[in-house]
Amino acid sequence: MKKIFLASLLVLGLAATSCDDYLDINQDPNSPTEENMTPNMMLPAAEMNIAHSYGDYLRTVGGYFAQHYSQEFGTSNYLDYSQFNQSAVRSSGMYRQLCTRAMNNLKYIREYAEANGEWGNYLAATVLRAFSYQLLVDCYGEVPYTEALDLSNLTPHYDDGQVIYDGILAELDDALAKASGSDQVATSILFPGGSAKDWIKFANALKLRILTRESGVKDVNSKIGALISENNFPSKDVQFAGCWKNEAGQANPFFMEDAFASYGASQMNIILNVALLNTMSITEKDFRDGRLAAYFSPNGSNVYTGGVSGTNFSTALDELKNVNYWCRPNAHFNDPVVLMSVSEINFLICEYYAKNKNSVKAQEYYSAAIKASFNKAGAAGFEDVLAQYPLDMNNYKKSIGIQKWVDLSGYNSFEAWCEMRRLGYPAMSNVKGEQVYNEASKVYNPGIVAPGTLYHPINANPVLTGILQRFPYAESSANRNQNTPTYPGDNAPVFWAK
Repeated sequence: MKKIFLASLLVLGLAATSCDDYLDINQDPNSPTEENMTPNMMLPAAEMNIAHSYGDYLRTVGGYFAQHYSQEFGTSNYLDYSQFNQSAVRSSGMYRQLCTRAMNNLKYIREYAEANGEWGNYLAATVLRAFSYQLLVDCYGEVPYTEALDLSNLTPHYDDGQVIYDGILAELDDALAKASGSDQVATSILFPGGSAKDWIKFANALKLRILTRESGVKDVNSKIGALISENNFPSKDVQFAGCWKNEAGQANPFFMEDAFASYGASQMNIILNVALLNTMSITEKDFRDGRLAAYFSPNGSNVYTGGVSGTNFSTALDELKNVNYWCRPNAHFNDPVVLMSVSEINFLICEYYAKNKNSVKAQEYYSAAIKASFNKAGAAGFEDVLAQYPLDMNNYKKSIGIQKWVDLSGYNSFEAWCEMRRLGYPAMSNVKGEQVYNEASKVYNPGIVAPGTLYHPINANPVLTGILQRFPYAESSANRNQNTPTYPGDNAPVFWAK
């Protein structure tokens, strides 16, 4: 029975896999034998489950919750997200993709690798498992962990986010202690080289993110300091790259999801948000962030415009009702799905030094983070951003928060939403979306959104005082589990943001 169940999970994983060149096998994948069910076959399937959930759904909703994105005229697919609403149903597909598909494949790899002493594979599966649980905690706050993935228990207990964070940190330490850089790793899309060396660096960077994220509620300063002293982090972005094809079903998942016309789609949804635009382009100061042109295309008149959260301009003046008036993301079929970037790592190190009042080191890593961001975007002018948004040691959270938010807007909006909740920046202003765009009078006044600030969406989620703090528990889990806790509400922070 166990073999049959695992085979069915494998098929589910393969069904979601775009990078089929990495999954070539000599036997029919719909009828895998026991010999085929090895890390070489299962690791790429788990990787693609993660790439699609993280690079598509979480990037999309994160972009709306972070006010990187607003809704295009004439469509309403994500209008609820732009109003800071999330439902238990809307996130269920992502939850299943991670918990039913990726997690079960990773569980099998860990068990197989441990039984066979394959510590490189054990480490790789553990890192991806920890990464996935970090995502789930950051979305929902509480999810099944200690009793999860047990076929005999259909109603697992939901664990507190702190328990899960502590658990995955312990799992990472265990795997790092067992693996060495010379250990071999199965076929992988993330790190095709076959060595555990890159996985060790990724594990360290992931630990740095997790520890930093919980540093406001738990004293982990010495652990962060030890990681930074060891200085064994990735020197390149950790990303799924070089595996996407210019074909429907095999392109970058964000590129496909937003219905790009390359594949016959007739609807477009995502446009640049005025909050991000006004931070990256300040007309009265003659300031333009060089990354803006890398992240978004100008409109049909070759100018940059920003939409307003909470509306799709259905009652707008004719000018605003023209789809060519708005600015779309610069997305391509072969864009990487970035799990962690060099700029993010540098921002995390900068925060450690700023918190410990080492202004020299903090400035060094703040500059390095912004420079890495510009290098990634292929843009010039990072010195202009340093001049416009210098590091303020008296309010380092604001400086880091705003610049990390801008950096991540080009490729990883989910992490931007997470860091906004933790750092408190960009901060929510008193400006209402109805002041930016009055649907009754059709007056559009985008200039009232100050650079580096957010605003309350039109028809915003009424329970919120700021941004959305968490997802409701996924319907695909909650409706079948009597141990699902009472939902604490959209305004209730996850543990690390309290």
